[in-house]
Amino acid sequence: MRLPRFEYRQATSLAQATMLLAENPAARPLAGGTDLLVDLRERRQSPRILVDIGALPELGGIVAADGGLTIGAGVTVGELLASPLVAERAPALAQAARDFADYLTRNRATLGGNLANASPGADLVIPLLALDARVTLTGAGGDRTLPLDEFLRGPRQTALQVGELVRALVLPVAGGRQSFYKLGLKRGGAIAVVSVATRVELGADDGRCRAAAIALGAVAPRPFRATQAEAALLGQSLSPERIAAAADLAAAAARPISDVRGGQDYRRAMVRALVARALSPAAAPPPAPVSRN
Repeated sequence: MRLPRFEYRQATSLAQATMLLAENPAARPLAGGTDLLVDLRERRQSPRILVDIGALPELGGIVAADGGLTIGAGVTVGELLASPLVAERAPALAQAARDFADYLTRNRATLGGNLANASPGADLVIPLLALDARVTLTGAGGDRTLPLDEFLRGPRQTALQVGELVRALVLPVAGGRQSFYKLGLKRGGAIAVVSVATRVELGADDGRCRAAAIALGAVAPRPFRATQAEAALLGQSLSPERIAAAADLAAAAARPISDVRGGQDYRRAMVRALVARALSPAAAPPPAPVSRN
């Protein structure tokens, strides 16, 4: 199927890009294009103008900041995967980048594009939610920052206003025990059937859970945090029984649909299994056997 006709503009600065988008409400930004071009072919979008922002230096960079990270929206998935900072401070995000599509797509797709597309199973969004990410948006009126959970409104719905772009992602927390699991129907390029990201911090003195995050994807209209499951872990030793209880609560919070990739019951069962698997490395060790001597 042929692409619809559109006017192409290449922005030379972030200010010019936001001006073009503000002046032309029917315009759309183009960075990697891995989602947008598919939408154009399928006639899900028919913008009159495409504003190319792919070469803007203001959208690049991965920088350590206040114990966390600031990542430009134009950073590609391949750059995330190659970054020692991401590997060290956000290993769950690094794993999501590793599981993202195929080699060619990873070298084109951008972090900001994955967020702005707002798919219920967007691979990078799940670990970012678990890391309490904040989204910096920029427009003619300047910057504003809001939690990623507030940025996501629903399937293909975000808090972006006319003329705004995603400029950067800020991860205020880093480290902890992180995991990411994605279940797909094939190894390469699979759309998630279920995805799970977790992050826990354990007290150095007693091993009890000081902070917990459990993010779920592809099992609700948008990615979300399983807050009741998180609360069940706080202040507790992560015994196998406690982890199983949290996994049950996460499965109960899921609101999956049945489609060609999996049924509702299957998806809930996989949420339970993947949450338990993700949390297991942080489980408290079994008590030492009592000596009979």
